[in-house]
Amino acid sequence: MMQLSKALRAWQTPAFRTVLKDEIEHLDGNLLPLQRGLSHSSNANTEQFSATILNVTESADSLLVKAGLFYTGILAGCSCADDPTAVSEINEYCEVRFDIDRSTAETVVTLLLE
Repeated sequence: MMQLSKALRAWQTPAFRTVLKDEIEHLDGNLLPLQRGLSHSSNANTEQFSATILNVTESADSLLVKAGLFYTGILAGCSCADDPTAVSEINEYCEVRFDIDRSTAETVVTLLLE
Protein backbone atom coordinates (compact mmCIF):
# COMPACT_ATOMS: atom_id res chain seq x y z
CA MET A 1 0.00 0.00 0.00
CA MET A 2 1.25 3.47 -0.76
CA GLN A 3 1.85 6.11 1.90
CA LEU A 4 1.95 9.87 1.52
CA SER A 5 3.62 10.51 4.87
CA LYS A 6 5.48 13.69 3.90
CA ALA A 7 2.23 15.28 2.76
CA LEU A 8 0.47 14.23 5.95
CA ARG A 9 3.24 15.78 8.06
CA ALA A 10 2.93 19.00 6.03
CA TRP A 11 -0.86 19.20 6.46
CA GLN A 12 -2.04 22.65 7.59
CA THR A 13 1.26 24.29 6.67
CA PRO A 14 1.86 26.67 3.77
CA ALA A 15 4.04 24.01 2.10
CA PHE A 16 1.32 21.33 2.04
CA ARG A 17 0.31 21.56 -1.64
CA THR A 18 3.93 21.72 -2.81
CA VAL A 19 4.95 18.74 -0.66
CA LEU A 20 1.90 16.75 -1.75
CA LYS A 21 2.48 17.45 -5.45
CA ASP A 22 6.13 16.45 -5.15
CA GLU A 23 5.34 13.27 -3.24
CA ILE A 24 2.69 12.23 -5.79
CA GLU A 25 5.06 12.89 -8.69
CA HIS A 26 7.68 10.63 -7.08
CA LEU A 27 5.32 7.68 -6.73
CA ASP A 28 5.81 4.59 -8.87
CA GLY A 29 3.47 5.28 -11.79
CA ASN A 30 2.36 1.65 -11.73
CA LEU A 31 0.60 2.35 -8.41
CA LEU A 32 -1.66 4.90 -10.11
CA PRO A 33 -4.67 4.14 -12.31
CA LEU A 34 -3.05 5.68 -15.38
CA GLN A 35 -3.87 2.77 -17.68
CA ARG A 36 -7.54 2.82 -16.67
CA GLY A 37 -7.60 6.61 -17.11
CA LEU A 38 -6.64 6.51 -20.79
CA SER A 39 -9.08 8.11 -23.20
CA HIS A 40 -7.10 8.60 -26.44
CA SER A 41 -4.42 5.92 -26.53
CA SER A 42 -3.84 2.28 -25.68
CA ASN A 43 -0.86 2.08 -23.30
CA ALA A 44 0.00 4.46 -20.46
CA ASN A 45 3.51 5.77 -20.00
CA THR A 46 3.91 5.29 -16.24
CA GLU A 47 7.46 6.64 -16.17
CA GLN A 48 6.62 10.35 -16.43
CA PHE A 49 3.59 12.18 -15.13
CA SER A 50 2.78 15.40 -13.32
CA ALA A 51 0.08 16.25 -10.84
CA THR A 52 -2.03 19.25 -10.07
CA ILE A 53 -3.90 19.51 -6.78
CA LEU A 54 -7.52 20.42 -7.48
CA ASN A 55 -9.14 20.20 -4.07
CA VAL A 56 -8.40 19.07 -0.52
CA THR A 57 -11.00 18.31 2.12
CA GLU A 58 -10.77 16.51 5.40
CA SER A 59 -12.91 14.06 7.26
CA ALA A 60 -12.46 12.77 10.78
CA ASP A 61 -10.18 9.96 9.57
CA SER A 62 -8.76 11.07 6.22
CA LEU A 63 -7.50 13.80 3.98
CA LEU A 64 -9.33 13.61 0.66
CA VAL A 65 -7.28 14.98 -2.21
CA LYS A 66 -8.69 15.42 -5.70
CA ALA A 67 -5.83 15.65 -8.20
CA GLY A 68 -5.39 15.82 -11.94
CA LEU A 69 -2.68 13.68 -13.51
CA PHE A 70 -1.05 14.66 -16.79
CA TYR A 71 0.82 11.94 -18.65
CA THR A 72 1.22 10.41 -22.08
CA GLY A 73 -0.17 7.32 -23.66
CA ILE A 74 1.18 5.41 -26.60
CA LEU A 75 -0.82 4.68 -29.69
CA ALA A 76 0.99 2.01 -31.67
CA GLY A 77 0.33 0.34 -34.98
CA CYS A 78 -0.19 -3.38 -35.31
CA SER A 79 3.57 -4.03 -35.46
CA CYS A 80 3.19 -5.65 -38.88
CA ALA A 81 6.07 -5.24 -41.30
CA ASP A 82 3.93 -3.25 -43.71
CA ASP A 83 2.06 -1.16 -41.10
CA PRO A 84 2.55 2.53 -41.97
CA THR A 85 1.36 3.71 -38.53
CA ALA A 86 4.19 5.04 -36.44
CA VAL A 87 4.29 4.76 -32.66
CA SER A 88 3.19 8.10 -31.24
CA GLU A 89 2.70 9.60 -27.82
CA ILE A 90 -0.58 11.29 -27.03
CA ASN A 91 -1.25 13.60 -24.08
CA GLU A 92 -3.59 12.10 -21.51
CA TYR A 93 -5.30 13.44 -18.38
CA CYS A 94 -7.32 11.83 -15.63
CA GLU A 95 -8.59 12.83 -12.23
CA VAL A 96 -8.07 10.76 -9.11
CA ARG A 97 -8.82 10.95 -5.42
CA PHE A 98 -6.19 10.14 -2.83
CA ASP A 99 -7.63 9.11 0.55
CA ILE A 100 -4.83 9.64 3.06
CA ASP A 101 -5.40 8.04 6.47
CA ARG A 102 -4.67 10.73 9.07
CA SER A 103 -3.14 8.31 11.58
CA THR A 104 -1.02 6.04 9.33
CA ALA A 105 -0.59 8.00 6.05
CA GLU A 106 -1.71 4.86 4.18
CA THR A 107 -3.24 6.05 0.95
CA VAL A 108 -5.82 4.63 -1.40
CA VAL A 109 -6.10 6.12 -4.88
CA THR A 110 -9.32 5.99 -6.88
CA LEU A 111 -9.88 6.93 -10.52
CA LEU A 112 -12.71 9.48 -10.80
CA LEU A 113 -14.99 8.94 -13.75
CA GLU A 114 -16.89 12.21 -13.64
